[in-house]
Amino acid sequence: MTTETNPNKSSIQTPSPSLSDVQAMVDHWIKTIGVRYFSELTNTAVLMEEVGELARLMSRSYGEQSFKAGEKQGPEALGEEMADVLFVLVCLANQTGVDLTEAFHKSMEKKTKRDSGRHQSNPKLG
Repeated sequence: MTTETNPNKSSIQTPSPSLSDVQAMVDHWIKTIGVRYFSELTNTAVLMEEVGELARLMSRSYGEQSFKAGEKQGPEALGEEMADVLFVLVCLANQTGVDLTEAFHKSMEKKTKRDSGRHQSNPKLG
């Protein structure tokens, strides 16, 4: 649950969408506004483009590169780019039949088994 903190609205509890909800929301948007999904190959290229835009912003926010005049920056810009990455990733999941909830749970189980003591014993992290 998230609490809305917009001063123009009362504080209300709104449930965060599950991954299944997000997949359904994207599918609905594609079918009603986006006309159809791009091909899987096109969406893979679009995903790489969106990740590149996020990387560019990260390198300017946290790395040595500086922003050009007029470039968007800050947490809102980062959130926008991350959401763009998520949108295209969800498109790919939808069109290839991947249940992201199931895939995420399996990934967490794999990481937990594989890395159960790895990071705690890494002197570089201590």
